[in-house]
Amino acid sequence: MINGIKGIRLRRAVAVAVTSGAMLATGALTAAPAQAVTTPSIVAKGGYVMNNANGSSLYTKAADTKRSTGSTTKIMTAKVVLAQSNLNLDAKVTIKKVYSDYVVANNASQAHLIVGDKVTVRQLLYGLMLPSGCDAAYALADKYGTGTSVSTRVKSFIGKMNTAATKLGLTHTHFDSFDGIGNGTNYSTPRDLTKIASSAMKNSTFRTVVKTKSYTAKTVTKTGSTRTMSPWTNTNTLLSNYSGTIGVKTGSGPEAGYCLVFAATRNGKTVIGTVLSSTSVTQRETDAKKLLNYGFAKLG
Repeated sequence: MINGIKGIRLRRAVAVAVTSGAMLATGALTAAPAQAVTTPSIVAKGGYVMNNANGSSLYTKAADTKRSTGSTTKIMTAKVVLAQSNLNLDAKVTIKKVYSDYVVANNASQAHLIVGDKVTVRQLLYGLMLPSGCDAAYALADKYGTGTSVSTRVKSFIGKMNTAATKLGLTHTHFDSFDGIGNGTNYSTPRDLTKIASSAMKNSTFRTVVKTKSYTAKTVTKTGSTRTMSPWTNTNTLLSNYSGTIGVKTGSGPEAGYCLVFAATRNGKTVIGTVLSSTSVTQRETDAKKLLNYGFAKLG
């Protein structure tokens, strides 16, 4: 009888273990106790994850080490635009040749905006965040900076980006560009970028844009006709590959490596984080998934 009871207990233990393993395999991590969650190993040189509800840290890896951020810089670009007083998202911006020349000269990611077209601020935000258009970033910086020339307006806009970082209390972040194509002093950290993204996500327009997988803009040409642009596809593949993803932005570059600021909501809980300097598009997504799984497991 004693042996029989032991056998039953053993079978129950095995069943529990198998069930737990199955839950882990399917991503149903909520049942795992916090102390039993194994800290993941990521390839990215820097990583950070926090509970978006209260800002508490869930994971750190060189979280305060300054690194080049690539196009994740554009999160702040969008945040500054959306913080403008009396913002009119339907205001039209005429695309200048200097924007086009800039992306060609830098071999930069672009929204393929056409010189002379009138594009709304809302459309520029989609062009900025989905295909990571440096031309859209330039147009927005020119529109919302102050000054009598393009260069002074752009400089003014970058100043606004740095002011916004200071207001958030970020001491390891500095911008010298509107799009991440820096001049040696464009940097942030996984922790700071996550805080920037968390702040930006408080804006409903920003949230709508960054969770959009594809967007087709209809612009107004020089002659007044309507141009239907080729669809802009979001470079953040987590939107299709990780259940609950709500944003936010990719980045890459020779100095930055492969970066990703990410956020997802499951069971009413939102995890937000950043990986900087991963080794490929695929690897940054793998790193982010590991950190999201870990973050949700920690929250229970």
